[in-house]
Amino acid sequence: MSSGLGLSGKMISRRVKRWFDQRGERRNSQAEARAQLNWGERSFDVELANLSMSGAMVICSEVPHIGERVSLMLPGRPPAAGDVSWVRDGQIGIHFAEPIE
Repeated sequence: MSSGLGLSGKMISRRVKRWFDQRGERRNSQAEARAQLNWGERSFDVELANLSMSGAMVICSEVPHIGERVSLMLPGRPPAAGDVSWVRDGQIGIHFAEPIE
């Protein structure tokens, strides 16, 4: 029996608009910063929209599925492994497995 709410790579629609940010840490805007996103055997150049210690939002022409394990290569930093937490309109939310500095 399928409810139609699987990890299909699409966001589950929200009925109530989010009125506040639930994250306790600050995100730094990284306008036009470039990074590399790797998942499986694939690798893509991405635009880094924002970055925090626990995650990032990137803009990418190819989109992995929600729940997929990825690695984000940020300039001057070691690779940051994480999972895709949301996908929408070519934007990807990544939650890092370990906080970055």
